[in-house]
Formats: sequence, structure tokens, C-alpha cells
Amino acid sequence: MYDPVIFDLDGTLLNTIGDLAEAGNHTLLELGYPVHDIQEYKIFVGNGIPKLVERFLPKGFSEETFNTAYKIFGEYYGEHFADRTVPYDGITELVKELRNKGVNCLCNTNKSHKYAAKLIEKFFGSDIRETVGGENGYPRKPSPEAALYLGEKYKKAGFKPLFAGDSSVDMQTAQNAGFDACGVLWGFRASEELESFKPRFIVKDVNELRRAIVGS
Repeated sequence: MYDPVIFDLDGTLLNTIGDLAEAGNHTLLELGYPVHDIQEYKIFVGNGIPKLVERFLPKGFSEETFNTAYKIFGEYYGEHFADRTVPYDGITELVKELRNKGVNCLCNTNKSHKYAAKLIEKFFGSDIRETVGGENGYPRKPSPEAALYLGEKYKKAGFKPLFAGDSSVDMQTAQNAGFDACGVLWGFRASEELESFKPRFIVKDVNELRRAIVGS
């Protein structure tokens, strides 16, 4: 059994892509630019909101355009960040089960901490013991600093941490921290992206994730 288990948020615990895409396309429409398909946003996300805004803007944008877009996005997303967001099937039950078994469930995300903390509280309550998001005193993933902080704070004799996520950023974070990694296939990225980092596990559903964490 692994303990603690550090989860990514977007694409791992919660399907947030609808709200992110809606806020991005609202921003583009406000600026008079073409919008993107929701599938494109699955590639844009993963490195925090500033990088998301860079990716959905047309190439060659100015600093002024970026600053305006960032402001529009933040204002809109701040009002609508939980409109379409839902947990992935079975994930809330798994987190509660792990908590009942005494496993420390944690979250390390590049999403701005103010949104991440609200979403974790809304959908998981105290079953996720601590969340570290972007702009919260640690560099964004794939820097291992937040993961190492969480791993050290919640370490338990005889156990080692597992980092679970849906993207290359998460796999890199686990590698950089020296933790075993588990790639999940229900998120925003393709299996090939995860496989290229040779994580300890790649799982297609929550039942497989449970077995990876607690053993068969």
C-alpha cells in the first residue's frame, strides 16, 4: 500500500475541462478572436492559468493582449469555475475509502490555489487532507518542491508516496521527486504521453487505481 497518495486535480480527480474551455472561449470572443474546440483545451491545460492563456491566444500576441486576456479569463472563471466541473466516476468514493483506511490523500495541482482549494472542499471535503496549488509558495509542477513537501509532511514508516496524474507534467513531477508514478487514462492526455515516462502504473479506471494503491 502507498501512503500518502498525491493526486493531480484537473483530469485526475475532477473533469474541469468544460469550465476551462468556456472561460477561454469567452475571453477569445471578448477580444474578437476565433474560439477553440474543447478537445484543444485538453492540450492547452496542465501548466497553470498563465500558460493556458498563452496557449489559447493566437500566435504573436502582445504583452498588452495577454494581460487583457488574463484579466478577462480570471474574472469569468472566478464566477464559473464549478458550473460544469464534476468528479470522475468512482473517484470520490475511492478517496473516502482510502481515508477510512488511514491513507493520507493529498492534492498537488498547477491550478491557482484559490480555485483548487474551493473545488477540493466542494467535492471532497476533509477526505483530501491538504492541497497545494499554483501561486501558493511553491514553483509549479514539474518542480518537485510541493510534492516533496507533502511527501515529507505526511510520510509514514514502512510506506512510500505515490503520485497520480493524467499528464506528462505529473509523470515528470513524480520522477523529479523520486516517487512512484501512476498515470490515469481518463483525463486529458493520450496514453502515449504517459507511457513515454515509464510510470510504475498506468490505469484505465478507478478500480485499477485502487489496486495500484492498496494492492490486489
